[in-house]
Amino acid sequence: MNNSVTNTARVLGAGLRALLVLTLVTGVIYPLVVTGIAQGLFPGKANGSEIKADGGKTVGSSLIGQAYNLPLKKGQQTPEADLKWFQGRPQNGLGRNSVNTQYKLIVSGATNLAADSKDLVQQVKDAKAAVIKDNSVPGYAVKPSDVPADAVTSSASGLDPNISPAYADLQVHRVAEKNNLPLARVQKLVDEHTDGRTLGFMGEPRVNVLELNIALKDLAATR
Repeated sequence: MNNSVTNTARVLGAGLRALLVLTLVTGVIYPLVVTGIAQGLFPGKANGSEIKADGGKTVGSSLIGQAYNLPLKKGQQTPEADLKWFQGRPQNGLGRNSVNTQYKLIVSGATNLAADSKDLVQQVKDAKAAVIKDNSVPGYAVKPSDVPADAVTSSASGLDPNISPAYADLQVHRVAEKNNLPLARVQKLVDEHTDGRTLGFMGEPRVNVLELNIALKDLAATR
């Protein structure tokens, strides 16, 4: 009986020591080492790829798209785009948090509509018509063939931070007019914020909308 109790105590003691060691190594030491390495080598990415403006104030992340809309008017359900800014991709997949209503959260996601869905087809048609209407200004008319796919379709997350150079170029005339800026200067701004394929072969050329709009704000402030 005493041997059985002693063996049980030994097993429990060994298990407790293993638990404490593993907790220390995997729950304290390893996270601290990884965090330290990340902060030392990739501080920007480790801190959420924050973008700062206005004297060092964090205004967003380069990985998360933002909406540039006008404030809702009384009785209005869907906000209108603020056309003085470059616009990102549609955000049709986003939803509202209905579980923990203590916080006003936006739920990221896709529409999950099939390619032959009538709702999706109508969304694309409506978006295309809006892009043509909003970006056609005196002396510059947008043709249906000018509208790139990313201008009328949302990404899988609904929060794609980037747009294609073609969509950015399409908006240049409208942005220049709305901000009373020279067309060539706004186009140069887009060119300066166009990134090529990662490592020269992965992905597609892209323009980060938040970074572009921050540069636009700075440019408009100096005119």
